[in-house]
Amino acid sequence: MKFLLPIIVSTISVSATPSNGRWNPSSRLTSDLAYISRHWGQISPYADNAEDFFGVDEVGLPDGCQIEQAHILQRHANRFPTALFDDGLNDENFAQKINNWTSVNSTKYFTGPLKFLNSYQYLMGESYLTGLGANAEFASGIAFWNRYGRILYNSSLGQLAYNASFPNGTARPKLVLRTTGQSRIWNSQINWALGFFGTSFQVDPDPTLANFTSTYDVVVIPEGGTENNTLASYDSCFNDNNVPEGQLGDLDILTYLPKYLTKATRRMQKYAPHGFTFTLNDTYAMQSICAYETNYIGASDFCTLFTEQEWTGFENTLDMEYYYDYGYGNPTGRAQGIGYLQELMARLTKQYISASNSSVNSTITNNPKDFPLDQKFYADFSHDDIIVSVLTAASVDYFRDPPSLTDFPPNPDRHFILSHITPFAGRLITEVIGCADADPVAVKRHRTQYSPTQYGYDSNNAPHKFIRMRLNNGVLPLSSIRGGKCKGRTDGMCKMENFLESQKRSYEKSNYDYACFGNYSLPFGPTSGHDYDGTIFE
Repeated sequence: MKFLLPIIVSTISVSATPSNGRWNPSSRLTSDLAYISRHWGQISPYADNAEDFFGVDEVGLPDGCQIEQAHILQRHANRFPTALFDDGLNDENFAQKINNWTSVNSTKYFTGPLKFLNSYQYLMGESYLTGLGANAEFASGIAFWNRYGRILYNSSLGQLAYNASFPNGTARPKLVLRTTGQSRIWNSQINWALGFFGTSFQVDPDPTLANFTSTYDVVVIPEGGTENNTLASYDSCFNDNNVPEGQLGDLDILTYLPKYLTKATRRMQKYAPHGFTFTLNDTYAMQSICAYETNYIGASDFCTLFTEQEWTGFENTLDMEYYYDYGYGNPTGRAQGIGYLQELMARLTKQYISASNSSVNSTITNNPKDFPLDQKFYADFSHDDIIVSVLTAASVDYFRDPPSLTDFPPNPDRHFILSHITPFAGRLITEVIGCADADPVAVKRHRTQYSPTQYGYDSNNAPHKFIRMRLNNGVLPLSSIRGGKCKGRTDGMCKMENFLESQKRSYEKSNYDYACFGNYSLPFGPTSGHDYDGTIFE
């Protein structure tokens, strides 16, 4: 999420746009945190999607097939707000506004549900991983071991986590994990590794954690400058930081706030002391603070102040922001995801990348120490926007479904819903599946894999390789990849050769150099809702 020009301060005099009436979430206030927290977009706490959430009906692994490799692109987990205006800075401004008022108006009180503001204290810092975030990453590491590690490493009975030794007692080669150098990303990697490698729940407790880092190496890619970094690709894609190219989604928020928050702002004003005026910015900050306080201390008195409809509106602003900043709606959307996609292709085809034409740092990808080609799994720790951009670069057109800039409440059946795509601790996992048959029969329901060979898999008889992707547990419809190369199956699996073929023109489609460095003006207005298909051409 990038810098945004300050939102135009609008008071409650702005008229609301009525709902179109097609959808009917409740217009009553809600205190159901389970419902509320699923409408916080990219700042929603992690929750698994149902396996068939993205429309893939047959989610089981076919007979004679097994996962042979897994690539995880793991987002950091719960954090404090950032210093960006439409995120933490707007929240801080509202908190300071309340503090300024209460410190000089000792006899003028907020009343009713806002009574807590009379003694409210803003508790949060900026940007860093919270304790709940560390816990979510730890849980992600454990979940990855349970689903993938056990099978990939043919674990013994009762094995709790990765074992750095082969069954004969000899040491396995060190694994390589990658992270950016940003605090919340690196700390996410550390806590994820604690879960996967299991050093805090060994059979014989070791309070020193002496062997924690001995089983793997970490490649830390700098973030925050202009260096190439596929896990923070906006650093080296300069046009992503320009106005308005890099802020199309942020600017869309301006037009949507009056549509869904005017009634809420009027409602807040009823409980305000004489002389204090709520603006749309303030009300938006109250929704944001609800989410961030819950992700920090697990509760917030701001959360019960809004209706179900207003929470769907809040989420829609975040969907707009990411679709039009990092997805199909931005001319740099593909360029920002193409680097990781190139690295994924290189790992799948076992090739180093010795020269870069994108955000790939070829000093890292040209050698086995930093970029091994023979690991059973790869773990890269990154940001929410990178996941969105990778899906865009790969032309997974299921997600080419622009958020409406006008509908309130928004369509609940839309495809681009950020809380299901990049919640805190979100993860995109690419599975390599080996099968005995070239066209294995799809299996309707999930089957727990108690052992690698349970349903007829034989590593010596699995010549046919397939790709399947999961996004926060949901199986992605690779059949929606543009060009049709992955059509033909109903279970989300795509033949390896077909998947690779489907991505042959992905770099060309990104038009990386011009999208990131070209001197161009956008042909459509910044709040037009135009779908650029993730790129721009001369």
